[in-house]
Amino acid sequence: MKVILAGAGAFGIKHLEAISKIDGIEVVSIVGRDLKATAEVARQWKISHITTDLAESLAQTGVEAALLATPTQLHAAQAIQCLESGRHVMIEIPIADSLADSERVVEAQRASGGLVAMGGHTRRFNPSHQWIHKRIKAGELKVLQMDVQTYFFRRTNMNALGKPRSWTDHLLWHHACHTVDLFQYQTGQLVSESFALQGPVSPTLGIAMDMSIGMKVPNGALCTLSLSFNNDGPLGTFFRYICDNGTYVCRYDDLFDGKNNQIDVSKVDVSMNGIELQDREFFAAIRERREPNASVAQCLTAMRTLDRLERQLERSA
Repeated sequence: MKVILAGAGAFGIKHLEAISKIDGIEVVSIVGRDLKATAEVARQWKISHITTDLAESLAQTGVEAALLATPTQLHAAQAIQCLESGRHVMIEIPIADSLADSERVVEAQRASGGLVAMGGHTRRFNPSHQWIHKRIKAGELKVLQMDVQTYFFRRTNMNALGKPRSWTDHLLWHHACHTVDLFQYQTGQLVSESFALQGPVSPTLGIAMDMSIGMKVPNGALCTLSLSFNNDGPLGTFFRYICDNGTYVCRYDDLFDGKNNQIDVSKVDVSMNGIELQDREFFAAIRERREPNASVAQCLTAMRTLDRLERQLERSA
């Protein structure tokens, strides 16, 4: 299957690493804002075609699908462009930075005649979270509370590789999206009550640097999410599941019990790399002509919760 990648930054490279482990997938073109930097990535991964124009990349012979690892603000328009060109599309999280644009992406998928459109909700695929999900589905666990910390030290506009960004990240529409979706996915219910608080807006970046979110679903399970770009310490997102039958801590693909003993999740799936597993699901759904886990339609419930939280923040500003 011939595919293209739009976005040659930190996450674009993670997808190239993942795809290199999946048989039968060939990246034939990369779209990038900076041709010099894009050419270097293409050279490293032996990809012959680069461009700054998504339409040119989509027009390459035999292209069936696109992966978008571009700035959040471009996701909706580019996803719709891919679908309207007849290509399947994977959109890095979030599928858009507003509910209205998210709804437009879902409508474009529904009008596409069965094309696969999937959001990059990697947490659904991390072996650690899969282990929890399988036990929930088997009736062995029930989530009582999720306590989540999403922490970075990002007082300048740099990406995960320490290189300058051409766009500004967002705690709510990007980083909180992971947890909002995962909380609903693991509990099997939609958020019924929520609140959000945010700290001062950075005069440099123009975004809130600290945020606190609380959520509840109808069965009573709670989620407490703390986010910060001011944390000078280990970066990333760490999830604590407080359950009726044990406590578990997920650190990306790794899982620990409440006493910090590591749990072997190596047999949960065919890989220990959540991004690879996410990409495998995308390509499998295309081949099997089915809806993928984390389809854009499934992602929409998280976007509705984010929209409610944003409106609360606006009212309290």
